[in-house]
Amino acid sequence: MEICHATIEDAEKLLELQRLAYQSEAQLHNDFSIPPLTQTLDELKADFESKTILKIVEEGQLLASGQARLVSDTCHIGRMAVWPELQGKGVGGKLLSALETLFPQANRVELFTGEFSASNLAMYKRRGYVEFKTAQLGKTRVVYLERVLKRA
Repeated sequence: MEICHATIEDAEKLLELQRLAYQSEAQLHNDFSIPPLTQTLDELKADFESKTILKIVEEGQLLASGQARLVSDTCHIGRMAVWPELQGKGVGGKLLSALETLFPQANRVELFTGEFSASNLAMYKRRGYVEFKTAQLGKTRVVYLERVLKRA
């Protein structure tokens, strides 16, 4: 398994993975209009201008991807997508670890997930994330979580 930077040439495969991976999230929240499902290829390509996008590949196959951007001293993580058959097998945790370390100057990491996403919430809490607010995103209520980074 290799974690590396995605390029704009990966955009079509990243979008396909994102749409597959977020089907379960959409079903949990009965909301198929969530941004990971409605994002266009051009919108995803535009993300490369403002975000760092990582991918996990094995033997040339895309397994997972995620995005991060630095705002002030906070690393904002989003669009984590893991191939459905690999969800719950540690791939997402490896991806999250890589995303968390992208910006050494960050003192804090922030992300969000749907309120009914029990497995996501459990993983984040095991990794030291704490809830700090909720918000409405379309029809879905999301939980924002943060983790303060201990830098040496």
